[in-house]
Amino acid sequence: MNHPQTPATRTADEGFVRRFSLWSDEQREAAEQALATVSEHNIRTVRLAFADQHGILRGKTIVADALPAAFKNGWGLTSTLLLKDTSHRTAWPVWTEGGAAPQLRGAADFVAVPDPTTFRILPWTEHSAWVLCDAYFRSGEPVPFATRQLCARQLQRLESAGYDLLAGIELEFHVHKLEDARHGVNDWGQPGPPPAVSVLSRGYQYLTESRYDEIDPILDVLRETLAALGIPVRSLEIEFGPSQCELTFDPRPGLQAADMAVLARSAIKQVCRRRGLLASFMCRPALPGALSSGWHLHQSLLKRSDGSNAFVGRGVSPLSELGMHYLGGLLRYARDTCLLATPTINGYKRYRPNSLAPNAVVWGQDNRGAMLRVIGGPGDPASHVENRVGESAANPYLYFASQIVSGLAGIEERIDPGPAVDTPNASASPSLPRNLVEAVSEFKNSALLERVLGRTFLDYLVRIKEFELHRFLSDEVTDWEQREYFEIF
Repeated sequence: MNHPQTPATRTADEGFVRRFSLWSDEQREAAEQALATVSEHNIRTVRLAFADQHGILRGKTIVADALPAAFKNGWGLTSTLLLKDTSHRTAWPVWTEGGAAPQLRGAADFVAVPDPTTFRILPWTEHSAWVLCDAYFRSGEPVPFATRQLCARQLQRLESAGYDLLAGIELEFHVHKLEDARHGVNDWGQPGPPPAVSVLSRGYQYLTESRYDEIDPILDVLRETLAALGIPVRSLEIEFGPSQCELTFDPRPGLQAADMAVLARSAIKQVCRRRGLLASFMCRPALPGALSSGWHLHQSLLKRSDGSNAFVGRGVSPLSELGMHYLGGLLRYARDTCLLATPTINGYKRYRPNSLAPNAVVWGQDNRGAMLRVIGGPGDPASHVENRVGESAANPYLYFASQIVSGLAGIEERIDPGPAVDTPNASASPSLPRNLVEAVSEFKNSALLERVLGRTFLDYLVRIKEFELHRFLSDEVTDWEQREYFEIF
């Protein structure tokens, strides 16, 4: 294990980052500014964080004096962090042959390289700062299944085609009061029992001002915190369920929007926990009366030539020809990519007919029952597509990548999305995967995803998800089984 203040690589004086040309001029300038900010604001610790395969931030906290070394050489982190399922168990036998990659055998380190453009002071602990990192092998080669870099590669493909992604986010979650955090020695486990909680608002009153006022104190703290992080909150809402909230964010360019989603979720959880609250982005908590939380992703393409919206339609079409083909790609490959938008067992319990969550692969014009909602119309400069398929626990980088891969395929293949539907639940269109098993199968067998993302990444993510499924199907006796079989047999 590295000494906490020892850089990951000392094999050349110029340093790991410069030797492999890992930073742009913008990043080098941002690094100088970050070091100046550390000195000016008396920052004492810096959190080097990367988003793992689940979109969860992991990393190390270093003392501020070590930041120049981290900017020069990156920082070594154990590669098993890249191999965990959602219980934090390692899905590969790292001490034997085989595994996700030969460079990771024996729990070897990978190098976490900070991206200085993401540097931020933490508003809830102002002696600390945050910077997101990318993952590299010691050879300087990017780790092929590191999700932020995977997303960046898809954005580069989009740039090569002449477009940038503009993304807006609607994110639903629950905030509960912690009654018992379950910190007793008998509560240990992998995972241990969930905390006991109570609600902050009773729910079943969508957008009701009095319900909003009940939880205004914490929502106001979250708004101020996110604003201090440079995350542009657009609205704060009370959702229909007990203790259920929604935040929406102003549209931002692709990687910036994905970073924003990762940081917002982590910040919300940390700020709430410091106040005796639990913020959860789990889709459908097993609490009486709880309702499902989703993540709606609004998207359009901007022309790199002039910055205009490439989705603006003419005549009677709600979108341009390019926009309609992009829409067609999202539909054609919705089942292939569903795992990237809804990655948990729990998330598939949200897909129900006759609800605000989709269950069929259809599109509609300003229709909240459809999987894809086209908003705007001919000549409207704000025309865009809203994908309502995602769950709030999705890895933002993979969710974004799924849209780019599908949309670009639609453009390249000139896919016709067909007519809009007015009654999504009565449609004869294909259904979304009914569960995680089905979603993993569709993902594993996707020729498009194998071609674009590579077999290495597909096999990697499938291994983690099948490891998770195996535990679910074999390790635990569920309440359903107890009710179904205990008395009858």
